[in-house]
Amino acid sequence: MHFRVVQRILGLLLMLYSITMMPPVAVSVHFADGQTGAFFYSFAITFAVGLLAWLPARNDRRELRLRDGFVVAAIFWLGLGSFGSLPLLLTHFPEMSLTDAVFETVSGLTTTGSTTLTGLDLLPKSILYYRAQLHWLGGMGIIVLAVAILPMLGVGGMQLYRAETPGPMKDSKLTPRITETAKALWLIYVGLTAVCGFAYWYAGMDAFDAVCHSFSTLATGGFSTHDASIGYFNSPLIELIVVCFMFLGGVNFTLHFVAWRGRGLLGYWSDPEFRAYALILCSFTLVGTICLVFTQQYALIADSARYAAFHFVSFMTSTGFVASNFDQWAGALPLSLVLAGFIGGCAGSTGGGIKVVRWLLLFNQGRREVQRLVHPAAEIPIRLGRSVVPPRVIEAVWGFCVVYILLFAVLLLLLVSTGLDQVTAFSALASSINNVGPGLGLIVSDFTQINAAAKWICVLAMLFGRLEVFTLLVLFSPSFWRS
Repeated sequence: MHFRVVQRILGLLLMLYSITMMPPVAVSVHFADGQTGAFFYSFAITFAVGLLAWLPARNDRRELRLRDGFVVAAIFWLGLGSFGSLPLLLTHFPEMSLTDAVFETVSGLTTTGSTTLTGLDLLPKSILYYRAQLHWLGGMGIIVLAVAILPMLGVGGMQLYRAETPGPMKDSKLTPRITETAKALWLIYVGLTAVCGFAYWYAGMDAFDAVCHSFSTLATGGFSTHDASIGYFNSPLIELIVVCFMFLGGVNFTLHFVAWRGRGLLGYWSDPEFRAYALILCSFTLVGTICLVFTQQYALIADSARYAAFHFVSFMTSTGFVASNFDQWAGALPLSLVLAGFIGGCAGSTGGGIKVVRWLLLFNQGRREVQRLVHPAAEIPIRLGRSVVPPRVIEAVWGFCVVYILLFAVLLLLLVSTGLDQVTAFSALASSINNVGPGLGLIVSDFTQINAAAKWICVLAMLFGRLEVFTLLVLFSPSFWRS
């Protein structure tokens, strides 16, 4: 383990992150909301700690090894939850405990969107902007992590998306170097955010709301500047824009890269994961619309289709925006929304959940086992599109899903033991580990009604879910720390 290399990189990353405290300072000055000091002091503390970590190790230029990469990814995300909470702890409005501040920050950075704040319409503009910025930065960090880092660490089947090797991308490479890949992804991410923000502004949002909601939408986060979320605007046009950009946020960003390089939109449809993603969302929307029509939840069929599409896209992409009282829907529809979060977006997207590609591989393997019952001696490969999936990837996917289920079971028992009822505990954990945001029971709108111990368990679940489980879990293995 190259501890000094890890220390140098973490110090640099922390200093870089401290700079992100300055835009909220500008917002605070512009709106004169009295929060300038909280953000400036947070910047100074974060930068100083990063500098102190970097200076002793600044001359160590050795390259990161595999284990170093795991440590950097895990510690950096854990550290961001601490240093990112400083502005919320230093401000006097709203007054937040350490638990609530860390919960809010981790929820923002992991693009979960669960909140411990109420009265959002009355909060200082700089605080509202900072929450949205946490989403936006976390979303980009997730993309780089998923596309450029996790494949090289071999986490849970993400080897399919190595930058240097062909995969389900129809042999389309990104770029040969992580830095160039990250730069290309940044350009796409910024471009889509700008288009989304302009669309919101054109549809009727003011400039501040448009910027904040564009940050949350592309990151599939869900933090809003209003307690009623997107329902505050009561605009079918705004909801349509939200659905479109939530859908794009849940798509593998390597497909956006291919389209951006001028290869056309056919690259999307030629990807088997994208086709499955679109088909699942269309199926959910159709079934949801039919159920809402038959239960007469809304007077018009158009409204049933509108709200079914919005909420199923919101939950499956793990965004978590809401436009109506989905928890009041009849039958199994509210639970269906929660379960849709387990599917999640595509690999390499800002979406949470288990990811569509893993479900697709599991489905293909299940189909192969049925065929083997008929033809026991047949050699039937598992394919994803035209590519034959290596057995190692299938093993990694199975391992990921088994650990995911076991981890869910353990955390669920811990949540119930804190005193939560079973519906709230299941929903809170599903919301956290899938990085969705809203849920059922006591957490329909926020997490203010659950206890501190439950919040810390949810924080851990958010990090496990966002870092693909193994990135954190491997640190608990004794063999990992042996030389």
